[in-house]
Amino acid sequence: MAGLLTLLPVMPVAASLAALLAGVPLTAPPPLLQPRSPDAQRARLPQAQGTEIQINSLRQQARWQVQTDPGTGRVELWIPLEVLQGQLGVSSRSSSDNTLELEWFGQRQRVPSGAQRSLDDEVAVPASTLLESAGVQLKVQGNRLNLELPPAPLHQVRWREQGPSRRVVLDLSTPALVRSDATSLLVGVQATAEQLQQLQGLGLTATQTRNGLQLRAAAGGAPRLLTLAAPWRLVLDLPAGTATSPSTATATAPPPPDPRLQALLGQGLQMDRRIVRLGNQQVLMSSVRFDPRATPLDLRPLNRPDGMQGLSSLTQLARSEQALIAVNGGYFNRVNRLPLGALRDNGRWLSGPILNRGAMGWSQASLPSFGRLSLEDTIVDSSGQRWPVLAVNSGYVQRGLSRYTADWGRSYQAISGTEMGVLVRNGSVSQRFELGQLDGGVPLAQGDLLLVARGGLNLPWMPGERVSLNSRPSNALGELPYAMGGGPLLLQDSQVVLNGAAEGFSSGFLSQGAPRTVVGSDGHQLWLVTLQGVSDAGPTLLQSAQLLKQLGLRDALNLDGGSSTGLVVGDTHTVKGRGVVAAVHNGLGLIPRDSSWTLQRPTGPLTAGPQ
Repeated sequence: MAGLLTLLPVMPVAASLAALLAGVPLTAPPPLLQPRSPDAQRARLPQAQGTEIQINSLRQQARWQVQTDPGTGRVELWIPLEVLQGQLGVSSRSSSDNTLELEWFGQRQRVPSGAQRSLDDEVAVPASTLLESAGVQLKVQGNRLNLELPPAPLHQVRWREQGPSRRVVLDLSTPALVRSDATSLLVGVQATAEQLQQLQGLGLTATQTRNGLQLRAAAGGAPRLLTLAAPWRLVLDLPAGTATSPSTATATAPPPPDPRLQALLGQGLQMDRRIVRLGNQQVLMSSVRFDPRATPLDLRPLNRPDGMQGLSSLTQLARSEQALIAVNGGYFNRVNRLPLGALRDNGRWLSGPILNRGAMGWSQASLPSFGRLSLEDTIVDSSGQRWPVLAVNSGYVQRGLSRYTADWGRSYQAISGTEMGVLVRNGSVSQRFELGQLDGGVPLAQGDLLLVARGGLNLPWMPGERVSLNSRPSNALGELPYAMGGGPLLLQDSQVVLNGAAEGFSSGFLSQGAPRTVVGSDGHQLWLVTLQGVSDAGPTLLQSAQLLKQLGLRDALNLDGGSSTGLVVGDTHTVKGRGVVAAVHNGLGLIPRDSSWTLQRPTGPLTAGPQ
């Protein structure tokens, strides 16, 4: 990344272009101040835990914990990985043994899987060293953890074109906190009026607020970011379509509100947001209801077009499929960004079911079916031996045999430490991979079948040997064109059928309160529901099942929840599980059947029903 030091400084637009034409040398930024060393600023954190984190005066619900690390003997802070990534700007990647590699302003930290822990439904990592090395002040106040890094002056703005996109570099005087959501970034810096004008000319909507610099790409979506040190820099890669000439960039009026919502409200779509009471508990319920047999809306899985690895905001997933309304979908591993449950689209298993967990299946213009689902997959070799397949296109790792197809992505790369495999084409083994040979990745073409053995399982097949696959779902819902997995199953035929242990969920997960996302049916309408606690963490799974039964639902399936809980209506993120937009793996979207309608971005949230 040293080449970034030669990027052109952004002066007022006309002056910078004139300097280029005249051949005036433009220099890189001077060395900037270093933050105080971690040893000089380490806070004496008490042994404590809580459910609220305040970052530069912005509060959110998030579990945190301060304890003595048994391995090092030092007092350590654990906070959710999602907070580090989405609210601070930390980048991460994972290795095949699920070791996390965190990087933030030149500081790198390896977090082995054994050093990660679960805080409620979130993956948490030790973060004291990473935060303190950048000068973040840590303070515990009762239930709240305060993270403070006051905004510092923005030193300079630079840019360069990269084909259809543009790279913008913010030279900083110190590291800065970066809060991201579906459409914008909040950077903890103070910009001058001239710098704001420069950013506007580069295709960014830039506004200085009390908490920092708000940036939104004019082409739509939040810029991709990278933090660097020596000197401190924040690198922004703007979406394609932003890289027009700075001198011709002009402000445009926001598009009118999407007209489809009002039209659909007259065709049976119902939206509701209200407080409901469950015993002494108050729950904020947001719901979308319609009869797919009478309303011109199709329910579709939402997923990334580039394969099964990676996370996106729910808004981005909805835009990619022109979904007017969307909720988050099933479970995923936040560390390696891979799916953990059923995802079936147009008859293809993008990701197979696991652990016989709750799922729903549906066809176009029909109400979904609900139940528990697994795949009964078997490989039969030329000797007649039968080999059970435990997972299909899944991030769920266990000892045994799994299979992967081109629906997984353009290639497969090992996701555990001990893997061997064979590639099957046209019913015979075409290539064999010994231990370690899958680490570099294997291209997957349409029709390929990659069989991966884990945990010491040895595959005897050599190139040329014939093998065949037998596959059938345990439940007829798995034969329908579309399916989504989650769990636990909450209601079936108007009865509470919650059995988390049978679906492989821990007792702690079953007993905790959290924001919830649920899909269900009352026998007449499809329901998309989010539930959030008004004065507490949220309802438990049993409370959610009881509440939905009281509301008249016959069937209900719990989807991913916690910080993943989200509801997007007309390109506006109206529900954020714990107060912030968290990245998710997949979703469920409602897409108008009239393909002549195209998605328009509204000027503000659209609401219907009691408030």
